[in-house]
Amino acid sequence: MSVNVASHLARMAAEFPDRPAVHLPIGPVNPHAETPHRTITFRELNADADALAGGLHSIGIVRGTRVALMVPPGADFFALTFALFKLAAVPVMIDPGMGLKNLGTCLAEAEPEAFVGIAKAHLARRLFGWAKRSVRVTVNVGKRRFFCTRSTAELRRPIFAATSGSGQASTAPGGRGEEVQPADLAAVLFTSGSTGIAKGAEYTHGIFAAQVELLKSTYGIQPGEIDLCTFPLFALFGPALGMTCVVPDMDASRPATLDPHKAISQMRQFGVTNLFGSPAVIRNLASLARDLPPPAPPPWEGRGEKDSHPLPPPFPPREGGPGG
Repeated sequence: MSVNVASHLARMAAEFPDRPAVHLPIGPVNPHAETPHRTITFRELNADADALAGGLHSIGIVRGTRVALMVPPGADFFALTFALFKLAAVPVMIDPGMGLKNLGTCLAEAEPEAFVGIAKAHLARRLFGWAKRSVRVTVNVGKRRFFCTRSTAELRRPIFAATSGSGQASTAPGGRGEEVQPADLAAVLFTSGSTGIAKGAEYTHGIFAAQVELLKSTYGIQPGEIDLCTFPLFALFGPALGMTCVVPDMDASRPATLDPHKAISQMRQFGVTNLFGSPAVIRNLASLARDLPPPAPPPWEGRGEKDSHPLPPPFPPREGGPGG
């Protein structure tokens, strides 16, 4: 079995094509009622990643290319990340909350050859000269190029996905992605720098594969679970674990700003079964819990009948979800 991280997405697309991979809120989340969300299935996410992989390959992003990825959590973040994995390129991910100066230092250290980001990130790149000595290819996430080599809208067009842009056929891999070895570099993930100098941790495909197995065995995560992705990088494990990712209405670079009422609303709407988050996120959720009335004592309390009266689930079972 391939150890390429992208192979998990292709497998889920083949085995469960219509299962939701990602739920994205359309506008602000209503803390008191259900909120409309855009749902992307595993088949749709895999197809989008394939199209982007072809387009990225056409402009010279290939195996081993280091790519600074500055895109907020959303449809483009998921598709671009897996497109880069399919190519065996190396996404460089940096927490934007660390500040402009530290961002520039991290980018200089990582020496990315390509820079993929939203317009705001490209504006900062040009103003502050981020990685100007190493970057040779730029991609703007959106419909327009914004003074970049290409836009993602262009890369998704069949002509770019199928050719090199000069009329020659592209050799970009699709499906499960390039074959890689466990020791091959998969990504460079910078720490937040909140406790010292931010450092770039080199993740190999083998490390990702080992962490997937460790998460399964440690937390008992089963296919069909639903995760509230307050920690964006953990969302990359979603397809590998067979999970659906619910994107919260929050600024991922400032987790302490999470509105616990909105988070609880999404948890109830989708029947969220797990959440991995920073201490700031957990503290915010705990602060809401302190304001809630204490739960009623279980019916067996004082009768020694715990085994015959299981606790009710924390959320009502949803059709198509765990327990539904």
